Amino acid sequence: MYRKSLVGAAVAALMTVASTAGAQDTVRVRGTIERVDGPVYVVKARDGSELKVTLADNALVVAIVKASLADIKVGSFVGVTGMPQVDGTQKAVEVHIFPEAMRGTGEGHRPWDLQPKSTMTNANVEQVVTGVDGQTLLMKHKDGETKIVVPPDVPIVTYAKGDKGDLKPGTKIFIVAAKKQADGTLEAPRINYGKDGVTPPM
Repeated sequence: MYRKSLVGAAVAALMTVASTAGAQDTVRVRGTIERVDGPVYVVKARDGSELKVTLADNALVVAIVKASLADIKVGSFVGVTGMPQVDGTQKAVEVHIFPEAMRGTGEGHRPWDLQPKSTMTNANVEQVVTGVDGQTLLMKHKDGETKIVVPPDVPIVTYAKGDKGDLKPGTKIFIVAAKKQADGTLEAPRINYGKDGVTPPM
């Protein structure tokens, strides 16, 4: 049976800018599995570098699956990476829909490192308004309220139970905090991967 508490913990680590992620001995990994050498996943990172990643004992494997705007409703708890606009709103770059069991994960509004000046807002959807440029979400969180415009072409995903067997060459992955090892490899306590061709938009 799908263990919501474990996946909830994985998503909490994913969506919250953990202090360990910025520590000298951990790195955030975005990339594609190029090959698998026994227990080592050789990953081509977003910057073109080659990284060797192993999974920690009992590592958590989480699948990122496609969702849609129709899945976002008043009362949904979502995470949105956005870019600040001149009118004070945010323009969504990606949207993550949390299953109900994960409500409250990483709640708030903060900087995020997907691209320069990007932010992360994890909050409850109070209002959904459809406009010319897409849907505008009024999101309420502990830091206040944030208006976010979600264009029709923005990637929208949710979370599902993962399978280590899916970690094959060509699979896109995201690791929030891989620990540097003495031999130069990286050890991941959890790995998030795109299922059925999805690229984790983190």
